[in-house]
Amino acid sequence: MTRRILLRGGHVVDEQSITHVDVLIIDGAIAEIGQLGEIADAEIVDCTGKLVLPGGVDAHTHMDSKSFDPATSDDFYTGTRAAAVGGTTTIIDYSAQLPGLDVWDSVQSHAADAADKAVIDWGLHAQIARFDDTLPTQLGELARSGVTSVKTFMAYRGALMLNDGELFEVLRTAGSAGMQVCVHAENGDVIDVLARDLVNKGVTGPRGHLLSRPPETEAEAVSRAIRISRMADAPLYLVHLSTEESAQLVAEARREDWPITAETCTHYLTLGPELYDAPDFEGAKAVLTPPLREKHHHDALWSALDTGVLGIVSSDHCPYCFDGQKSLGRDDFRRIPNGGPGVEHRMIVTWSEGVASGRLTPNQFVKVTAAEPARQFGLYPRKGVLAPGSDADIVILDPEGTTSVSAENQVQNVDYTLWEGWSLTGRIDAVYSRGDLIAHDGVLTAEGDRAGRGRYLTRASAGTGLTTP
Repeated sequence: MTRRILLRGGHVVDEQSITHVDVLIIDGAIAEIGQLGEIADAEIVDCTGKLVLPGGVDAHTHMDSKSFDPATSDDFYTGTRAAAVGGTTTIIDYSAQLPGLDVWDSVQSHAADAADKAVIDWGLHAQIARFDDTLPTQLGELARSGVTSVKTFMAYRGALMLNDGELFEVLRTAGSAGMQVCVHAENGDVIDVLARDLVNKGVTGPRGHLLSRPPETEAEAVSRAIRISRMADAPLYLVHLSTEESAQLVAEARREDWPITAETCTHYLTLGPELYDAPDFEGAKAVLTPPLREKHHHDALWSALDTGVLGIVSSDHCPYCFDGQKSLGRDDFRRIPNGGPGVEHRMIVTWSEGVASGRLTPNQFVKVTAAEPARQFGLYPRKGVLAPGSDADIVILDPEGTTSVSAENQVQNVDYTLWEGWSLTGRIDAVYSRGDLIAHDGVLTAEGDRAGRGRYLTRASAGTGLTTP
């Protein structure tokens, strides 16, 4: 039986315009946008005074990640439930390379974990922990199977880090296969020395994490990654940039027309290093990689989003509970699991602190939270846009509402939020995934709570650099 839903009277926001039009959904896809009359047998949803936005696309999550021990606290069920209630309707998750498995088999294992749990649509990035001669063949197989992006690390020696020659080979091989290479850019060797010296001096608490990773350790690696990508003649995607100098380096590369894309994350736009000094070891909640930076870095990153130098805001959702996981590092900050929750609040924090605070326009919000990640990772125009033929992944947002953030009322499976006590401008009223109402007034519907309803997304060849601002 054909199902019709008519979103009536809202303001539809895309990357270029805001228009007072109706949206007709038929059988999970957008059928028509415009001034529509009566539609027979349609369910009418009154959107008066509300904004109608594309569902969020979060291109950087770590559900049930086993990159380190312990695994992250959200699996694909609990994590995608949190994404759904927060307005994200698609995630692209990083598939850790598991001990004893090659990259291909690790991706297949991670996909099997997700298939019967995810409540929203999902894709995967491959992640490389070890380089060997079989990797070029595996990358080609992954690209042909619809996994068109791969992640490498310039930090975590002995666990995830590739040397410069291996990074060069991955960039060259993946680039020729039409894959996007996502690079974690930090100078791991310098960080290891700084961390060792701090511990030897008795600096063992969470602030040691910040002190061992000064801004220069990121900027140096960003500069090196850009130059290696040029030598490999391959596009580059830089994940979770946190510093002003890194944004400047990306701007310089883009002025020279090099195909480089870069993301930042909600926490690098809004949270500062004073969190590391919280009493009773609670600073460990903010141990993320890279660490949180001072306000002038926030301002520079907002400016880079405004000018188009940075094009994507991701969550880097990598949650570890404070009790029983973060607490493992009480005597040595190097043992604190690196990562924090963010997928549930990415959209509303970016709206409140970006749009409502005058740093971004609503159109820019759509670009950085939905359209650009969909484009860069081969999902556009199925995802990231409201247009006839696109999936009906839709967020209805009340710009006059408010959202109170607390661990007590969140869905994600972790015992804290970094935005505890924040009162945010804007409220997500309703979330649709392929035409199904999956969340309403901050509560999951029965459909939004149904494990396995999310579909796996094979992806086209990845992007080759940011679109024109």
